Amino acid sequence: MPTVRQNIRYGLDYVNRHHRAVIAHLAKRLGLIVLIALVLEVFVFNFNYFATANYRPINLKDQIELPEGSDELLRLTSVDHVMEFSNLNTKVNNVRIDFDSNQPAQNLDIKIQFTDEAHLTYFDSTEYTVGVPVVQVSTYSTQSEYINLNTTGLVNSLRIEIVGEDVRYPIKLWTVSLNAHHPFDFSTMRFTMTLGVLLLAFMFRPRSAIYRISIVDHPRQSKAGIIAAVVVEMAVASTLLFFGSNLVGVATPSYNHGSWDGVSIVNTFEVGGDNAQQYAELAKSMASGKLYLEEEPPQWLQDMADPYDNGARAEAQKASGEPYLFDVAYYDGHYYVYFGVVPVLLFYLPFYLLTGANFPTAIGVLLAAFAFILGCSLLLDRFARYHFKRVSLGIYLLLQVPLVFCCGILYLLKFPTFYSLPIMCALAFSVWGLYCWMRARLSRHACAWYFVGSLCMALVVGCRPQFIVLSLLAFPLFWRSFITERRIMTPQGAREFACLVAPYLVVAAGIMGYNYARFGSLTDFGANYNLTVNDMTKRGMNVGRLAPAFFSYFLQPPCVTGVFPFLQPAPFETTYMGQTIKEVTFGGVFACLPVLWILAFAPRILALRKRTRQTRTIMGVIIVLLVSALAVALLDAEMAGILQRYYADFSFMLLAAVVLLAFIVNENLPNASAARGLLLKVMLVLVSLSVLYSVLLCFVPETGWYSDVYPWAYEDILETFRFWT
Repeated sequence: MPTVRQNIRYGLDYVNRHHRAVIAHLAKRLGLIVLIALVLEVFVFNFNYFATANYRPINLKDQIELPEGSDELLRLTSVDHVMEFSNLNTKVNNVRIDFDSNQPAQNLDIKIQFTDEAHLTYFDSTEYTVGVPVVQVSTYSTQSEYINLNTTGLVNSLRIEIVGEDVRYPIKLWTVSLNAHHPFDFSTMRFTMTLGVLLLAFMFRPRSAIYRISIVDHPRQSKAGIIAAVVVEMAVASTLLFFGSNLVGVATPSYNHGSWDGVSIVNTFEVGGDNAQQYAELAKSMASGKLYLEEEPPQWLQDMADPYDNGARAEAQKASGEPYLFDVAYYDGHYYVYFGVVPVLLFYLPFYLLTGANFPTAIGVLLAAFAFILGCSLLLDRFARYHFKRVSLGIYLLLQVPLVFCCGILYLLKFPTFYSLPIMCALAFSVWGLYCWMRARLSRHACAWYFVGSLCMALVVGCRPQFIVLSLLAFPLFWRSFITERRIMTPQGAREFACLVAPYLVVAAGIMGYNYARFGSLTDFGANYNLTVNDMTKRGMNVGRLAPAFFSYFLQPPCVTGVFPFLQPAPFETTYMGQTIKEVTFGGVFACLPVLWILAFAPRILALRKRTRQTRTIMGVIIVLLVSALAVALLDAEMAGILQRYYADFSFMLLAAVVLLAFIVNENLPNASAARGLLLKVMLVLVSLSVLYSVLLCFVPETGWYSDVYPWAYEDILETFRFWT
């Protein structure tokens, strides 16, 4: 028997003999791409280094009238935080404000004014003009200390002022320089991202070989490509999640070092505040045989006639001084968790029983994201391989990427909190449930696949109940087999149908029992007892909320600026004369995800499918997905409000419908036709814009995220992308 080394050598020799030319051609192209990325990083992204190379720096320290310490550092104070320089009479291209990097890091808002040949006095914004904008400088980021100025001719006077309220004085300063030499900064992150974008552009170009690799005819190559894509997507998901270190809850000697216990290879710690520990606290309670949280509500809350009135609660807390847990269910003198219980049983309770510690929520979000990416890829592969015979690897990946990255999981990974975990788990269970159902249709072990698939679909009720609408896909998927063809009347069919239904009954019994034990009702999940910003017990349903919600979730154009990361919170106006629950959102899905514009052609594409196929399974699936997405979005608005993370409740359904519609069109176009080439180019543009929006959303500063907790470090990230400033 040959050894492992001999097998590897044989495989390499085989590849070398049969694919040498292809490998050599590909190596040349990859080498060229790496070279282009290197040139861009060195000469384009560092053009300030070359542009300032011939400057003659002017050190203004002697002209700074600030107190100086024994360490030779100047001090900006709350009283003396302005530096003004007169009679410069020189050309000023940039200013460097050289802060001491050893002082506590903070972001500073700096207002710069100058007089030049076009302005004899300092100028500010007016009704018709915009003055020199206030610029943020981080004492942590050397790159941000260099500020390019656009002056006219010679500058006579220059004024630099620290503005803003949340400034920690004193601020230590080495000096201020004019026309400073900008340092060379080779950013590994920027180079890697540039290389990744170039590789994607090369791989998905219209003439790429991946469009000639058929999913059906080339199973090995296509599976290798899909596996590689899944690995890359998991790496991207991990990078995004661990980037927001303040929300991760794990510490090592080199990561979140301030929370490291100094002994373990890795330890967990609490993040997000008191109400963020709900799942962990519920696991502790369950371990001791209770279904409510162990923390005792304050007496003033128990004495209130209506504890769900947010305003009355605030007044009572102010009077007593005793805090209470926010955003938990309060019922009959106890705190409860109204979020789905499945994540507790899946992650928190086993982890607590094994370690005695709280499970880090962010890791649960990441694991669920991994499961979603893998399940989503398998489900799409199943459709492409067994229901659409002409899908190429290129078309598959072109549709798989937005299906994964534009459905809202990137935002859930950006905020990997206990709010995101139930949604992420529901998404993962849903795609795996659908995949198992699809496997069952053509499997000799249909009963097992039906059972596992239905179990996954039923468990979403214990995560995020909204996703139960995806169970309606069982009707178009199984109607013809079980009802039209009367398979349910056969012994085998009856067993399969029983396996399809039984998990729903088991899970429903468990959840109903859980609800009854807590609230005395089989169907009450406890959301109405939530101590939140409005009284959920009296919220009810109101048609007036639907129009603003529909506009915000679907049609709201994104609000953009000319400064990275470009996206801004979308404005919100409403004529609904009542309380609207609304957090920051960034535009409707149809305006922000151009790939969804394909849905405008859904009637014509479905008509095409109807003419070419006798069965109506795919048509039914698409219709159920579209109706479900609309219903979930509007129900979210009625029951809870308009929140960015809720986009993940329905975006996947719309994107899945788009994938199937694109498969239908691809199936009915000739291989070498101009129409197919046009479709590919249009898809490339729509997908690129959709993914770009989803990626930029990951960098938008928001309350509670990395940009809010570590603004000085976030400024360093921004400088990486704002290389021209």
